[in-house]
Amino acid sequence: MSRLAPPEALVIRAPDDMHVHLREGAALAGYAADAARQFARILVMPNTHPPVWSPGDLAAYREGIAAAAPGLDLVMTFKVRAGMDAATVRALRDSGARAGKLYPQGATTNSGDGLASVDAAYPVFEAMEECGLALCIHGEEPSAPALEREEAFLPEVEGILRRFPRLKVVLEHVSSAAGIAFVREASGNLAATVTVHHLLYTTEDLLGGKLDVHLFCRPLLKGARDRAAIQEAVLAGDRRLFFGSDSAPHPLADKQSGAAGVYSMPVSLPLLAAFFVDHDAAGRLEDFVSRFGAEFYGLPLNEGRVRILRRAWRVPDELHGVVPLAAGRELQWRVEEDPASLTGPHYVDRREP
Repeated sequence: MSRLAPPEALVIRAPDDMHVHLREGAALAGYAADAARQFARILVMPNTHPPVWSPGDLAAYREGIAAAAPGLDLVMTFKVRAGMDAATVRALRDSGARAGKLYPQGATTNSGDGLASVDAAYPVFEAMEECGLALCIHGEEPSAPALEREEAFLPEVEGILRRFPRLKVVLEHVSSAAGIAFVREASGNLAATVTVHHLLYTTEDLLGGKLDVHLFCRPLLKGARDRAAIQEAVLAGDRRLFFGSDSAPHPLADKQSGAAGVYSMPVSLPLLAAFFVDHDAAGRLEDFVSRFGAEFYGLPLNEGRVRILRRAWRVPDELHGVVPLAAGRELQWRVEEDPASLTGPHYVDRREP
């Protein structure tokens, strides 16, 4: 069967990114501006330093992001901690939270204050269920071998689903064939986000040759079989899977010291466009990035449209002092925008003159 000729442009409903880290302090402004260039709405993670725990924390964080990117629609979350009472959960909902985030203790960046025991937060989950809030989960068991941590945590997710049947649960950044199978076989209240790096890369890209610290993330990239399972499910149009970049910037010095996270925000849509077009599935891109996540969270679909053009461009070597995913590579797709936004003092190109 002959392949379809690639289109010159894709026009899709304005997209959502349902898992974004914007950090805090002075660096936030650049990260938020990059998000606004690509997405209409983002779901903001709360593992800042200090974390988003209270209604006041949430309001202050939202105001800081809105000041940096005033046109960006923000879906706010709070960090779940044991001992959080029902009144606090209700106050967080009333302050605009749509979800709480479960971090196992020590599982990833800024999770030293995470849950040592998932059971200890069951009263919090009960309050969230009553309030109609979703539970986002970093699904890894930190004590398990590094490549088995997601699969080892799945019984905890199963226990939550069984105990709280009305609670919407998101297994974030699903990375394994076991995780994909679990989501596709579970109840209708479970969904998962898929990152562009888990969709396209494997452990071979991370450490098969020279170690690429900029692909080091939690959960770790897995093998080709796991990637194939993720790709098959996404291309099948499974509505339980939707896009969440887990874009997680770290300054270069921190990455070289072992910080986990991939800064994929500036290249997520171009890489996704190439993936769907290359698999003759361009018509399913919009569902993945603009529909399924909004429907799961009960949010209205975005009204606007974006154009993704088949135009080659080179990914800068640095943005805001961070090395982005695919740095230095030439990509074949780009989001239509003001050309001036692709240059400036926060972009670094190290090509020889």
